[in-house]
Amino acid sequence: MDNRGDIPKPDDKGAIGSMFDNIAGRYDFLNHLLSFGIDRLWRAKAVRIISGRYKNPKVLDVATGTGALAIAAMKLNPFHVTGIDISEKMLAEGRVKIIKKGLSGRIELIPGDSENIPYSDYTFDIAMVAFGVRNFSDPLKGLTEMNRVLKNRGMMMVLEFSKPTCFPFKQVYYFYFTKLLPVIGRIFSKNRTAYRYLPESVMQFPESEQFVELIESAGFSDISRKKLTGGVASIYTGIKTETQ
Repeated sequence: MDNRGDIPKPDDKGAIGSMFDNIAGRYDFLNHLLSFGIDRLWRAKAVRIISGRYKNPKVLDVATGTGALAIAAMKLNPFHVTGIDISEKMLAEGRVKIIKKGLSGRIELIPGDSENIPYSDYTFDIAMVAFGVRNFSDPLKGLTEMNRVLKNRGMMMVLEFSKPTCFPFKQVYYFYFTKLLPVIGRIFSKNRTAYRYLPESVMQFPESEQFVELIESAGFSDISRKKLTGGVASIYTGIKTETQ
């Protein structure tokens, strides 16, 4: 029997937001558990890749969730970090973390849609997103919006799941990701949909050359991709093509 009917589609923003609202309280714990803590290393690596390019940058973190990447971005010594997300409960969890870390004056988390970013053109030096582009209802529109709010020669960074290709790592990964992860996620989150949605959204997500073409179409150049942990995740970067 096909049980995928209850898995939200990326173009159903209401369902996606509700799904993340429902798992917000366990989201960070499950991220660390299901990735064996490697997600922290991935974010740290992403921040290192974009560090040193701008002095005290203004940073936008799209689909910020509970603000994990926004907090990691403190290593950039930013002027300010703004995180946006469609899930208010995820944002609420993030605000608690930010207060505990004494970062209330440096990080702001607000409701916002990746495809209609509530900021003017040429506002930020860096626009970044971790594990969020595959949740965009229209990835090209979301990336184009990130381009719009960047200053000329501003940097875009995407950290996203990808699919390993080498034997036997590929086979082990696919078994864990499609069979074990949904079960473990359901047990700890008490949500039978969210951690079935995760592997399905990754499998459907364009990557490698396809995603690079999408980034180019959004107005970026100097695009690079770095594989992490055998290709389980990838970091993409690009520079906004200068406009008048």
